[in-house]
Amino acid sequence: MSVRRLAEDELQPAQFKFTRDNARWAKQTIGKYPKGRQASAVIPLLMRAQDQDGWVTKAAIERVAEMLDMPFIRVLEVATFYTQFQLAPVGTKAHVQVCGTTPCMLRGARDLIKVCKSRIGEQQFQTNEDGTLSWEEVECQGACVNAPMVMIGRDTYEDLTPERLDEIMEAFAVGKGDTITPGPQIDRITSAPVGGLTCLTEDPAVKKTKRRANGAAGAAKAKSAPAPSLDDKNRPKGIKKPAQADDLKLISGVGPKLEKVLHGLGIYTFGQVAKWKKAEREWVDGYLKFKGRIERDDWVRQAKALAKGGEAEYVRVFGKKPR
Repeated sequence: MSVRRLAEDELQPAQFKFTRDNARWAKQTIGKYPKGRQASAVIPLLMRAQDQDGWVTKAAIERVAEMLDMPFIRVLEVATFYTQFQLAPVGTKAHVQVCGTTPCMLRGARDLIKVCKSRIGEQQFQTNEDGTLSWEEVECQGACVNAPMVMIGRDTYEDLTPERLDEIMEAFAVGKGDTITPGPQIDRITSAPVGGLTCLTEDPAVKKTKRRANGAAGAAKAKSAPAPSLDDKNRPKGIKKPAQADDLKLISGVGPKLEKVLHGLGIYTFGQVAKWKKAEREWVDGYLKFKGRIERDDWVRQAKALAKGGEAEYVRVFGKKPR
């Protein structure tokens, strides 16, 4: 790993202060840890400082050290160790971190780096002409099965070709990065085999149901049951797409494809999901052929927390961030 140092003094702002909302969030985050263990919040606070300013400044490190009653050097050690922290200004639209570790290198990471050099600049951390993009090569980012890959912000973009990376960077450069779905850029689900699953293709809950069924005929009938009608009285009431729809993907068990299906049913907000009664949950479960997944993942309780107070309330209720 290359030596990581803070940016030159002339680039450093004189002071750092969390916004009101971020300060409230930081206080809640620190409160999760027992007295005397506040240092455990150092990474979350540094990440929130970076989200706020685009990079981690010396003033931000000093402020986090003060808030957590830590020596400055200890916070500096964390900030300079992890490549997720940017220690100097980077692209305002996207900073592309290209994984160059062995699996990605063998699968084409060098070609991805060539794209970065061609579109942005020869040197790492150099920005393009309008300052919107920058890049660097980093160590393993944990998506080896889907190599080669890059990370932009907190999202990974996997199974890349040079052409696809160029398209992604163009989208971010013009302010349309949110139109790109993170994860695999080919037809696969997370790290499942290309072309679909080859084993463990049956939901364990289905096997359990079959064991309890009275004979093979009853099991076959249950397996072939038709999807509920869209005109069914138990179908949840949909709404027109609001100007600002909720990010339903924050509900554990809902991915980009499933979110589109829910939108097709007129489901756009956490509040809608939070109000589903048993009959409505069963209708959606049957329509999606989930075999009880909505109940197992407790969509309604998740949605109630998100509707009430967003991610902060979700963390308070479940003790972890959404997804």
